[in-house]
Amino acid sequence: MTDTATREFTIVREFAARPEVVFDAWVDSDQASQWMGPEGFTMPRDRMYGEGRPGGEYGGVVVGPNGEEFASRGVYREVSRPERLVFSWGDPTDAESVSVCTVTFVESSPGTTTMTFHLLAPGPLSSDDGAKGGWGSSFDKLHRFVEAAS
Repeated sequence: MTDTATREFTIVREFAARPEVVFDAWVDSDQASQWMGPEGFTMPRDRMYGEGRPGGEYGGVVVGPNGEEFASRGVYREVSRPERLVFSWGDPTDAESVSVCTVTFVESSPGTTTMTFHLLAPGPLSSDDGAKGGWGSSFDKLHRFVEAAS
């Protein structure tokens, strides 16, 4: 019997910036290196790459506060600036862990963007799974980065 269980979650954030600004913070490696990874973690610019187009690959290494390293990579499936990104995301050493992420950017009022992030991954979501907390913490950093840049 095949396990078809999935885990998924959605995170919604609001930014005092235009959709183009928030979108570009995702696909521009110079900007993404400023906020990717949870609080206390960094993604050094020289340890990441990305080609923000459909079929383009991206990846990088997040470095933890104690020097531990976590690699991830994926492929952009849809890049519709500034409305929507769809990409795979996961551990390059574990093909079974690959998630699909969809991010939408809607101008909810002039100069304000509502970003909705949805992750769908194989396997059940467990109470010790850090994916939702990690992404949420990264979005706290994104919020500070985008609003400082606007």
